Amino acid sequence: MRYFTLSLFLVFTYCNLFAQQSDPWYAFYNQDSTLIGFKDGLGHVKIKPKFEGVTRANRFDDILAATEKNNGQWNSFYLTKSGRKIGHDSLHIIDNGADCESEGFIRFRDPQTYLTGLFNRNGDIVIPAMYSRLTRVHNGLLVALKGATKKRVGIDSLITWVGGEEILLDTSNNVIIADFKYQPTLNFFSLQKTKELLDDPVRISFVGNDGLHYSFINFQKEFENWLKTDLLVDLTKSKLLTATYPKVTWETSIAWETSDKIVFIEHNFDLIKNKLMEITNSDTDYFISADGLNPFMFDAPEFQKYFNNCGESNDWQYPTMSIIISHKNKKDMVQDHLEFLRTDEGYQLLCVTIRKGQLK
Repeated sequence: MRYFTLSLFLVFTYCNLFAQQSDPWYAFYNQDSTLIGFKDGLGHVKIKPKFEGVTRANRFDDILAATEKNNGQWNSFYLTKSGRKIGHDSLHIIDNGADCESEGFIRFRDPQTYLTGLFNRNGDIVIPAMYSRLTRVHNGLLVALKGATKKRVGIDSLITWVGGEEILLDTSNNVIIADFKYQPTLNFFSLQKTKELLDDPVRISFVGNDGLHYSFINFQKEFENWLKTDLLVDLTKSKLLTATYPKVTWETSIAWETSDKIVFIEHNFDLIKNKLMEITNSDTDYFISADGLNPFMFDAPEFQKYFNNCGESNDWQYPTMSIIISHKNKKDMVQDHLEFLRTDEGYQLLCVTIRKGQLK
């Protein structure tokens, strides 16, 4: 009985520690907002504010990039939830900020060769720094550029990788597809592996190293197909309501406003319908642009799932698709924008700007 009680205590203790370790921590600042620390969901301080510089994660799940200053010297490294510091002076910098964790993995860069590798959530190297470029991990997959050469290009003489081969990897550095052309509009979470080539207009297929066909939904093809075969076929008010986000943000002549979708569609159905139906006319000058949700406009808690730990749009799973219609007059050109967000319920109208017409 004593043995059973002790064992039960150890199990509960282990589970409790594991739960605490796996729960996310949230960034907070010191009094003058110069240093970043982290608290757990109950508000307990787990790391006192001490990070600055390129540290930009607002949520600490498993591993993050950190910079801190000690005795006037900058130190950069990756930090795991257990407190392990690894990858000193090897941060993968993007647009003046360090890389952000994706699915428990984070990229690092060899400061000597400038090649890129991958750490897992425990701080172990799962992909050595042998690639010119790596994408983030999406659905356990990532695209690598191998064998490229660094060159200065353009009028600004920017240094970039030129040439090389793109391949699809898993997180154990196994090559899944040897000849893989990266496309940002591919949905890696839609992967299907089949012996025969799928006949699907919204999918793009590749032949894997195992001889199977690997196909992925292309967001742009998916959206355009949905427009033509679903939404724009007998477009009714009820149908548009179903394809509209609960709240619609729209531009007035002086500012942005947000309205309940029922109110917005009730007031503007005819105008929105006419704009959408314009693209069925072969003479209409329009294009469809793929992007991500604007973090400055859509910062309410309900949109949290559409951003990653660093506040970047999760456009690899929930992109926005904007229909941009151009109208020319004698003096200049104006454009109407109808932005749809890909949600778990499908594409939904989220943001509208009408230049030729009047929203209300």
